[in-house]
Amino acid sequence: MTETLASVVEQFLTARRALGRKYHGEESELRLLMRFADQRRVHRLDQLTSALLDEFLASRPRSRPRSFNHLLGVVDCLLDWAVAQELLSASPLRTRRRRVTSVRVPFLFDAAQARRLLDAAAALPDNARAVQRGPTYRTIFALCYGLGLRAGEACGLHLGDVELERNLLVVVGGKFGKSRLVPHGPGIAELVGEQVVRRRTNGASDTAAPLFSFDGRRCVHPGTASQVFHHLVTSLELPIPEGVSPPRLHDLRHSFAVACLLRWYREGLDPASRLHQLSTFMGHVDPASTAVYLTITPALLEEANRRFGTFALPALDGGVR
Repeated sequence: MTETLASVVEQFLTARRALGRKYHGEESELRLLMRFADQRRVHRLDQLTSALLDEFLASRPRSRPRSFNHLLGVVDCLLDWAVAQELLSASPLRTRRRRVTSVRVPFLFDAAQARRLLDAAAALPDNARAVQRGPTYRTIFALCYGLGLRAGEACGLHLGDVELERNLLVVVGGKFGKSRLVPHGPGIAELVGEQVVRRRTNGASDTAAPLFSFDGRRCVHPGTASQVFHHLVTSLELPIPEGVSPPRLHDLRHSFAVACLLRWYREGLDPASRLHQLSTFMGHVDPASTAVYLTITPALLEEANRRFGTFALPALDGGVR
């Protein structure tokens, strides 16, 4: 077997991307493996041994089980693919996944907390490299909270993705390479419309121009948006319930999903029958992915108990009589 590790990684990435996967994060992980192997003068795929892979995995500073398991899973997927392609007779990987002892409970923003966040974002001052910084981040965070967009999806919008006359956003190339239409109401329409005007006032006319940009050429990076978010929530000193992790930018998307469920309960609708709609709206592969976002909150428990009482009490009363 003379296949080089580098060539197999490239073949593997090409195969995954042909299925619509982006695989950017996974590519970074595999580059780490290639660099590690190269430092030990291991260049061929069949030179990878269990000991070498154990050493590589142990060399990475992955204190959290989920982070370690993700890296392990990427390597495992590569080697299993190589076996399926008959590039290896068997996978040399023997390392076991680490046990995840606790599940992160996300911070859920209520309407008042979200409003405080958006107001704080709007008040951000400009700096030498970022003009209109406040309204830009306010709109990005509003799209994450009000429409459940991922940070990368919001930051990656272009002028051509905005259809103001139809109150519609076109999210192109979301997670797993999926694209979707995202309708919205007048509040979001006003914010997005103002952002479009700002960009066109600054000379952006091409539909391929970024909707959110400080240099006119590149989209605002979601990592930068996350840093600004953390700065703002720290300054707001929001109360964090016991057992809940500090707020992350992605928690705005979590909050959107839970708010939808709560609204359906209060409107007397059946959440289970609408889960497919929410899954499609949020760009998930299936409703099981959406269900991960539906964290139980005191408000949801209260509504669930109220609904149970509405249906169950007449039957119970009948049984007593």
